Amino acid sequence: MVLLRRADGDRLKRVLLLATTTGYQIRAFGEAAAKLGIRLIFASDRCDQIEDPWWDQAIPVRFHDEERSVNAVIDAGGPPPDGIVAVGDRPVVLGARLAQRYGLPWHSPEAAAVSRHKMLTRQALQRAGLPTPVFESVAIDADPRALAGRLSFPLVVKPQALSGSRGVMRVNDEAEFVVAFERLAALLHSPDVRKEQDSAHERALIESFIPGREYAVEGVMTNGALRVLAIFDKPDPLDGPFFEETIYLTPSSAPADDQRRIESAVERAACAIGLSHGPIHAECRLDGKTAYVLEVAARPIGGLCSRVLRFCDPADLDGDPVSLEELLLRHALGRDVAQLLRESAASGVMMIPIPKRGVFRRVEGVPEAACVPGVEEVRITAKPDASLIPLPEGKSYLGFIFARGATAGIVETALREAHGRLRFVIDREVAVVT
Repeated sequence: MVLLRRADGDRLKRVLLLATTTGYQIRAFGEAAAKLGIRLIFASDRCDQIEDPWWDQAIPVRFHDEERSVNAVIDAGGPPPDGIVAVGDRPVVLGARLAQRYGLPWHSPEAAAVSRHKMLTRQALQRAGLPTPVFESVAIDADPRALAGRLSFPLVVKPQALSGSRGVMRVNDEAEFVVAFERLAALLHSPDVRKEQDSAHERALIESFIPGREYAVEGVMTNGALRVLAIFDKPDPLDGPFFEETIYLTPSSAPADDQRRIESAVERAACAIGLSHGPIHAECRLDGKTAYVLEVAARPIGGLCSRVLRFCDPADLDGDPVSLEELLLRHALGRDVAQLLRESAASGVMMIPIPKRGVFRRVEGVPEAACVPGVEEVRITAKPDASLIPLPEGKSYLGFIFARGATAGIVETALREAHGRLRFVIDREVAVVT
């Protein structure tokens, strides 16, 4: 393998950012790069038939065609980057392959591939002796009625490589299983999913349901060691039939012993998968004293949710807060981020769920919601006249509510009160007869 060496000198540091064209975080990384005085180079799945449609000079890539995309980035010219960041599940394997070609520290391509494949993750954790649900992979074209008779319930049916709880359903008996499996098969056969050209979508994952509270962990790995940046509580029960995430709160209100169990389990899981250098975002459930790691993604928290995290340098109390994106850019450049600590205030975000299917018209009550004490912003991201599809088929939210306060309880109350002031105007879809 030929490693492309980086040139030294006083030139502007460059970080390669891989993301989908719909990623919310691109602007946040751009702002962080401007603050740090570094240059971002974009590579995204933009259209390669239109001359720079987003005015960002992005290199067009295809995440399903990794070798061709690696060559496209290298052939784009210019000095090799000094660091790499991948945003979203699909770009992580390409990011790992590029890091390998450039000789940059990052998660290995093999570990990145495992991290975005739920079945491969289960197998890696099982081999490492970590707690896992009972699981199996089945073809999406299998007969669910033939499968149902040999299964134990309750269980969860899910895709192997979709994110954001899309396609994830709990079932409690054979009849529910048949309906859910057929529903998942229809989703995985949909044009929206098939265009990803991912062989993981040919099979579904069936696993036993794990009860308990669910948590998310944001962290960064450096040479195989995990540093936890935040543990997020998910105060709304995630017991099914769908698993739509709504509120994230930090710092966690879990007892200290439970937090240590969560952190230990996530680090062991990341190492079992083979992740070693770069951001991670993990999801886990705590059932009694047992922490079950559901996934460890080789990427930061998605969407606009990163805004809940702010960091500061205790040695520079008058300095501006440091965003998660700035922290990750520093880490990608090999700079020490150990001194950056999460702010003392509690913070949280509500991912505004889609209440029903239909055509989105507007949200009323946004000014009233924004006036709730502790609420920092109400951001509606859905576009007027867009079709809204709730989970399990949907893949987006109506928007986000952000809040800060002295405690996580105060933040949660502010988020719920703000959401209660919003009124959603959604019209029924009208079938078109041809």
